[in-house]
Amino acid sequence: MRTIAEINDKINNRKAVVLTVEELKARVAEVGVAQVAREVDVITAGTFEPMESSGAMINLGHTDPPINIRTCWLNGVPAYSGFGAVDLYIGAGQMVKEGDEPGERGGGHVIEDLIAGKTVHLQAVGIASDCYPRSSFETSVSRDTINQFYLFNPRNLYQNFIVGVNGGDRLLCTYLGPLQPFLGNAVYSNPGAIAPLFNDPELKLVGIGTRIFLGGGVGYITWEGTQHFPLQRRLPNQTPIGPAATLAAIGDAKQMNPYWVRGCYFKNYGPSLMLGIGVPLPVLNEEVVLQASVRDEDIVAPVVDFAIPRRVRPTFGLVTYAQLKSGRIQIEGKTVRTAPLASIARSREVAEELKGWIEAGTFTLTEPVASVPMDRSFVPQDIWGSQIRLD
Repeated sequence: MRTIAEINDKINNRKAVVLTVEELKARVAEVGVAQVAREVDVITAGTFEPMESSGAMINLGHTDPPINIRTCWLNGVPAYSGFGAVDLYIGAGQMVKEGDEPGERGGGHVIEDLIAGKTVHLQAVGIASDCYPRSSFETSVSRDTINQFYLFNPRNLYQNFIVGVNGGDRLLCTYLGPLQPFLGNAVYSNPGAIAPLFNDPELKLVGIGTRIFLGGGVGYITWEGTQHFPLQRRLPNQTPIGPAATLAAIGDAKQMNPYWVRGCYFKNYGPSLMLGIGVPLPVLNEEVVLQASVRDEDIVAPVVDFAIPRRVRPTFGLVTYAQLKSGRIQIEGKTVRTAPLASIARSREVAEELKGWIEAGTFTLTEPVASVPMDRSFVPQDIWGSQIRLD
């Protein structure tokens, strides 16, 4: 029905019809897939959830005399410095250096502070050489006093995830937050039917080079994400029953807004990053609308027991996102409270914000330069030659 070039022409002339994915689902219920496919040019979908496998590249610029940084801390959080004299990478999940008070801050908070324009304390140690005679350096830096500052995230945009519960007899502190004993609560991370990749389950629209909303600025999909597992078992509607596709992303952090990039901390687990990502889905044909009309009752996630400290944990079966969003699920006859780790409200805001950009003609779509591989298996690691202890 349409090409991306035709859609972009309408965007540039401010004539594109754009609906958020929630608006599209409601419209399909009213008039059907075929009519919506004729009416709509772009669908916007968003998420705002923890994305621990994120981080920022930073170039400091050279000192006088120059330094070749080999150990570095930003507000006490170690940054990787093993490439280039003054190039750094700080991971969102990195904790403060050993010996310092752990507190409840980490790499995600440093990234948020820099995006917000705050100053950050820098402490660096180098290896003196003829090229780089300086051996140490200490100062304060900000977004405006560094050169390149961009998010480079190895794993964002989870297509689906798990529901965490605790069938044991003590509180567990996890990357999903606290899980109460005796099935006291259930926590899910993905925002369900409004999440971008549930609405493009076979990644036919999103690929390498796709322009996206990233942290309040413009970003791009760069590759498959780490732990990308598109071969996950799927329902007849092609949505996966558990963790599946992931994507890597990049974007200029100097354009971003701390409202959409928030450092966070999980008690007795560690720091992370809450990140807003929005994806435009071009309505090229009726199939796009059909797949984007998927509802929370049409998609599922596995309920996983974290009380068993193994890579492969037992599950209590599958539940729909409609059940999860109702606030209660049934597990072996017991009613268990549920709560989302993602912000459903901000996920909706991301979709609305991106819709506004497209309607205003300030955000156009890109043709992917390559497809994301859909044949990746998931390879675990095993320990050989030593006895595994679980205590």
